[in-house]
Amino acid sequence: MSTTLEPLEPLESMEPTLSVRQILLLERVLAGEPEVVAGAGQLDRAVRWVHVAEAADVGVMLSGGEMVLTTGVLLAGDDGKQAEYIQSLHRAEAAAVVLGLGRAFPAPPDAMRRAAERCGLPMVVLHRPFPFAELTEEVQARLVRRKFAAVSMSEAVRTALTGLITAGAPLQHLLDEIAHHSGCPVVVTNLAHRVLATAGERSAVDDVLRDWERIARQAGGSEGDGWIRAELGGRGERWGQIMLCGYRGDTATGRLLADRAAESLVLHRMLGGTSAHTWEEQSAQSLLTDLVSGVVPARQLLPRARAAGLPVNRRTFVPLVVRDGDPAELDRVLRLLGLPGIVAELADGATAVLLSLARDQDATVLTANFAARLTQTVVAAADPRTAWDDVPAGMREARHVADAVASGALDLPPVVRLKDVHLRGLIRLLRDDPHVQSFAERELDGLLCAAGEDLLAVLRTYLATGRNKSRTAQLHHVSRPALYRRLEAIQGRLGVDLDDFEQAASVHIALLAHDAQQA
Repeated sequence: MSTTLEPLEPLESMEPTLSVRQILLLERVLAGEPEVVAGAGQLDRAVRWVHVAEAADVGVMLSGGEMVLTTGVLLAGDDGKQAEYIQSLHRAEAAAVVLGLGRAFPAPPDAMRRAAERCGLPMVVLHRPFPFAELTEEVQARLVRRKFAAVSMSEAVRTALTGLITAGAPLQHLLDEIAHHSGCPVVVTNLAHRVLATAGERSAVDDVLRDWERIARQAGGSEGDGWIRAELGGRGERWGQIMLCGYRGDTATGRLLADRAAESLVLHRMLGGTSAHTWEEQSAQSLLTDLVSGVVPARQLLPRARAAGLPVNRRTFVPLVVRDGDPAELDRVLRLLGLPGIVAELADGATAVLLSLARDQDATVLTANFAARLTQTVVAAADPRTAWDDVPAGMREARHVADAVASGALDLPPVVRLKDVHLRGLIRLLRDDPHVQSFAERELDGLLCAAGEDLLAVLRTYLATGRNKSRTAQLHHVSRPALYRRLEAIQGRLGVDLDDFEQAASVHIALLAHDAQQA
């Protein structure tokens, strides 16, 4: 069955590659009235070169990917030679054969057509005389231009990424540059296919992450439909991969771009002293920071959480914030206890932990077990959430509780909750109110100077212990008489009687507000 080609669109507007189909759509070729008589399903084969040859044994001269142009003058009248000619092209992995009809073959030869159909080799006949030299000149020029463009693109990407690495740019800046050149979402994963970082238009990235479970299952498969991968690793060790998701250009160009990107990411890791685990921490930090801030709606963060390996379907989420905790130690404890979750360091020495528990697990007991494994830390917890949309409020609640006890409140339970911070928590919420700030300065005016720092520390301990003089003296390593003298000095400077409950409470509130403002 023959196929007559119709003009579709200019070659310049199509993807930067040369296939058999695209060459046949050139104006010069269309002038020869080309007709595909065999192998019509293989017209998207890439053409590496165009070769004019009349020799019957031309196959031995080829290295694969050539479009062979011939008049068949040496094959006329011999069906065996015609079939063998096609078979030799097939063995040489030629891209296609173009036969100019004329004196040797006024019509498409059946022997060649049948052999080409069996081999799946595209065979095209030209019904009008055609100068082969013009075609070879134009195609070779286009091929050279495209190869030069690919090399130029590769070097431009390498130069841009190397410049970013030299300037100490973070990983995200490199990925943004890669996404800019590729024009599609870029995803970096570890060997378990958990997403470590992404770049590209946010909506397009979210579309990819939303279907990430399916994509991850196919991650070891062959490339297709613009999904191009490059391995990350070195010195015999693989530790991840970078993926161009839905690249619209030529596959070979996309693979070249992915390889350049992979080289740069490996170099970035080596020079920065980072590891794949560090990238996991950065991914978790970005996710939890967005959850705490509430700037990005929780629903939009769900694909990122799922792609990061956090179970999210029918789960109970426990937001935690740990004061003075080492993220690496917290992650180790989670793994030791078999608790699914993500860990990320926030600002001011706080580390966020989001546990994802099965609905039938006891969140209170497991949170207590987690806290018991830690030393010299404050574990602040929010009430468990069963809806993902409620997680940001829970993270902020846990952060608020951790901030409320940041000054070192005494006699705290292993897991501190909102009900445990009492007045301190309220003051923390109101610390930026100008009236509260003015009140704190007015009440503590006599101690808010360099000379009053020691007395302020004594006052803080005295009030935190419930005005227990013995305990205060013990904590400050002074005798009872010495403590009495300091308390008298404090009362004299502030003009209050600390034995009066209302006055002591007023000073206590002012001190809590002052400490909250300083924090």
